Amino acid sequence: MASTVSTAGARVLRWFGVDDPWERPAPPIGRSDVLLAVVIGVFGLFTLELVRSVGPLEDVGYPWGVQWLAVASGAALLVGRRRWPLTVAALAAGHMLVVGIAMPMVMGQFTMQVIYFVAIMSGVAWARDRRWMLVVVGIIVVVMFVWIALQFVVGTALQDIVDDAQGGKRFGVFGPVPAAVLLTVLINVVYFGGALITGRNLWSSARQTAILTAQADTITAQADELRTRAVTEERLRIARELHDVVAHHVSVIGIQAAAARRVMGRDPEAAGQALEGIEGSSREAVTSMRGLLGTLREVERVRGDGAEADRAPQPTLADLPALVESFTTPTRQAGFDLVESEPGVAQHLPAALAHSIHRTVQEALTNVEKHSTASRVSVVLRVEERVDGFAEVEVVDDGRPRPGTSGSGLGQLGIRERAASHRGTVEVGPRSNGGYRVRVRYPWGTGAETAVPEPDSRTAGLRSVS
Repeated sequence: MASTVSTAGARVLRWFGVDDPWERPAPPIGRSDVLLAVVIGVFGLFTLELVRSVGPLEDVGYPWGVQWLAVASGAALLVGRRRWPLTVAALAAGHMLVVGIAMPMVMGQFTMQVIYFVAIMSGVAWARDRRWMLVVVGIIVVVMFVWIALQFVVGTALQDIVDDAQGGKRFGVFGPVPAAVLLTVLINVVYFGGALITGRNLWSSARQTAILTAQADTITAQADELRTRAVTEERLRIARELHDVVAHHVSVIGIQAAAARRVMGRDPEAAGQALEGIEGSSREAVTSMRGLLGTLREVERVRGDGAEADRAPQPTLADLPALVESFTTPTRQAGFDLVESEPGVAQHLPAALAHSIHRTVQEALTNVEKHSTASRVSVVLRVEERVDGFAEVEVVDDGRPRPGTSGSGLGQLGIRERAASHRGTVEVGPRSNGGYRVRVRYPWGTGAETAVPEPDSRTAGLRSVS
């Protein structure tokens, strides 16, 4: 028996959230609180006068000013029902007791019952200390039922019932006295029980809303952190590429300048060739720096894993055919096509731009492999060399999204970051006739002179793989 009582008590405590660590914030008194008290107070005074006009208040032994004060003071308690919930609940209970003893007809008015109900309900709904709430509300309920019992035992309630019974005449299944007692108890159980249950449900709803809001804020913060981390890592990677590109060109410039200085007096032609090499290397270095420095703003974090920078040769356009071919499987065909305005134009692309094109294709193909049911993938690189020339890479597949493989979007973010480093434009999305397209266009030859390097043996003969 003791175990059953203990279990029931634990459930009640848990239901009221006694041991819950969440604490409902106490809002300041607002306009809505004052407006509620004013509306209920005015309505209560109006209904009080309506009842007085009917006649039941003529036996109240207090003047109308005291009656008005009782209604107005009860309504005024509701102003602080959210700020000081337990204090208001206790004061409302005391108000009910005092007015009920002195002016029971005033206390029994509908508006006064609404005031007491809202006060007790708010005490349960807004209390920060749940254990202290149970103590205060428990005392209120016990006191109220003791008061009701005393009314029947030592008060005039039973006598009034007997007097109204008209000589013991029975009108229904129950006798007048037990029926009146049971009806009074039932009404008060519903009244106070409804206040407790409603207040607890409001508290539980607010708790659930707060938890969901906190979870949403956490998810948003984590998503922002992942996005920021992806951008930071991409910028750091570009910084390493910038270091490699600039260091290479600066080293070449230093060697060629030293050679020119040594032969300037005795071999002007050789000195001129060295200076020409310096000019070409400096232009290509400046072009690379202009593109890469645009994405290296406000880097606030650095890698802390101690990993050393990748010293492997950076991939170029010559590696694209092999990259595309590596994505061919027994169930998927991958093809590559190079379209040039003139033969060999692709060999003139700056190294940084060629590297970004390679990485863009690699990321797009990886997304196809992870998230698509495609059976065929087409990679097309278009290069046109002129004043408003461009290099455009397009990756198109014929598949549908694979169920359960929704990505984080960081791959597409990396593609956009690379395009932004070269002032390029990105078009990513499904095609109207099925499949998916990733198209990135990089401007090239926007009026600046571009150094034309010697043909690279690795890019010689680059045309198509399918």
